[in-house]
Amino acid sequence: MAEQNWVIRTKRADFDALGRKFDINPVVARILVNRGLEEAEFETFLHPELDKLHDPFLMEDMNQAVRIICHDIEEGHSIRIVSDYDVDGVMANYILYKGLRRIGADVDYVIPHRVRDGYGINEEIIEKAVEDGIRTIVTCDNGIAANAALAKAKESGLTVVVTDHHQVPYITDGDNRQYILPPADVILNPKKKSCGYPFDDLCGAGVAYKLVEALFIKRDIPREEIYQFLEFVAIATICDVVSLTDENRIFVVYGLERLNHSENKGLRALIGSNALSDVTIDAYHVGFKLGPCINASGRLESAIASMELLLEEDTEKAIAKADAIYAVNEERKEMTIRGVEAAEAYLQDAQEMKVFVIYLPDCHESLAGIIAGRIREKYHHPVLVLVDSDEEGILKGSGRSIEEYHMFEALQKCSDLLLKFGGHAMAAGFSLNKEKLEAFTGQINETCELSEDAFIPKVRIDVPMPMSYITEELIEEIDALAPFGKGNEKPVFAQKELNVLSAKILGKDRNVVRVTLESSDGYTGEGIYFNAQEFSDNIIEWFGQEEYDKMMHGWLNNVVLNIVYYPSVNEFNGNRSIQLQIKRYAMAAVREVL
Repeated sequence: MAEQNWVIRTKRADFDALGRKFDINPVVARILVNRGLEEAEFETFLHPELDKLHDPFLMEDMNQAVRIICHDIEEGHSIRIVSDYDVDGVMANYILYKGLRRIGADVDYVIPHRVRDGYGINEEIIEKAVEDGIRTIVTCDNGIAANAALAKAKESGLTVVVTDHHQVPYITDGDNRQYILPPADVILNPKKKSCGYPFDDLCGAGVAYKLVEALFIKRDIPREEIYQFLEFVAIATICDVVSLTDENRIFVVYGLERLNHSENKGLRALIGSNALSDVTIDAYHVGFKLGPCINASGRLESAIASMELLLEEDTEKAIAKADAIYAVNEERKEMTIRGVEAAEAYLQDAQEMKVFVIYLPDCHESLAGIIAGRIREKYHHPVLVLVDSDEEGILKGSGRSIEEYHMFEALQKCSDLLLKFGGHAMAAGFSLNKEKLEAFTGQINETCELSEDAFIPKVRIDVPMPMSYITEELIEEIDALAPFGKGNEKPVFAQKELNVLSAKILGKDRNVVRVTLESSDGYTGEGIYFNAQEFSDNIIEWFGQEEYDKMMHGWLNNVVLNIVYYPSVNEFNGNRSIQLQIKRYAMAAVREVL
């Protein structure tokens, strides 16, 4: 098992008093404080309600955006939506398209092709809009960095409404940052420094939702109609890995509820293609099943296929389209496995780097980000994967970062070597001339100030909690904090010096180990770990074959572990019992971690 730093979260508060005030277990109060919530935010977090969503008109420029679009509708002007090709972009596009159609707009959409067009709006898209007689362009999930394309749009007489959520580009002048906004008529982006919107971590679909919400308010559309888009915002919010707090938590809680009873034929078909029709769909299913399918069409073919799936009204056609998208995702999975293997081979031959810069000439450019993410997860280093583009001599790159390394700012320091770049703290995209690859690799590593400790993953423990404290009622309260994700990580607990009384390997593939644990006060409980082979190898390495054999037979042994876990209720043959889902474990006799 790779080296880990186990760290107890140490934020302080009167957890007992908070528990009494909000009628929650003090452990739950501690989790909320650990997530950075102030006491004033507890009520909204614990009881997310749709009426707690923020007024869309609090977003800077919202009133002007509504005026422009309503004027276009009244004058019969044509509007074109231009989105990104990922899940967030497709969902934002769908929300805008259906929302604008509902209020009578003459609207169509364009989704750039990842390989042919690249990310976001470009000058060719502007030229085509002019040729087609379009009056207004509305971007979604892109546009904040599209200065050249939007300058051309304005020169061509187009009106431009940007809806985006990405970081605003800037240049540095000493210690000062000069932010560069594109020449649009309206910019809806809560990350603008001048925007006073109460929550700045919406995804692109979240910003699109707020625009449609404002339009519906202006046009006196019944409030309940905006809620039809909640499941689409929820999918985008989960897949774009934005913070699951504030408005995003409300979006996801209610969006998942609607998704489980979706009336959208395309989504129902995609759920069926993934064999999830009889499953209660949660954030995991969205993030690791449905979302990747929607993304796959934009990666290997065209994201228009996903948009057409969402718009399909015929059930049989929806099933055929969903099955096709599912098949594309299966192909993407195989290609990703080969790409990860190639990346690992590259690292073996490369010089040691703090920031892994990996060149994969035979990799499909749409997979660079996924591969970077997989390598980041395994090695806990910032990773940049570069591939050949369609343009001779030009490389395209995609990066995934670790918590301690702001990738967008790191690329900013190397901007003299790049053709273009964009992104945020944890992920970025960029391009450069192939001849500058070596210089770029050197410069991004030279400017990296991370110490070796940064490359040891931290396991943040919410509460050192003995098994004896756990009850089904507490588990219910903890589970109610879901959905979990960025900003609301699934809580974990820990207990040290547990004797492993016995162990049994289970499952058709014999990949699960169930252990009986005993604490120093004699309390026993059950735990489960989902990698039996790794567990067996480690126990033998740490304690020896003889102790391993004793443990497997349930005999007296000297296997003592510290564990990090999540408590759950196991139901089998009508019986319910508390079971610890073991997330991490370490040899107690050697390493005191708590």
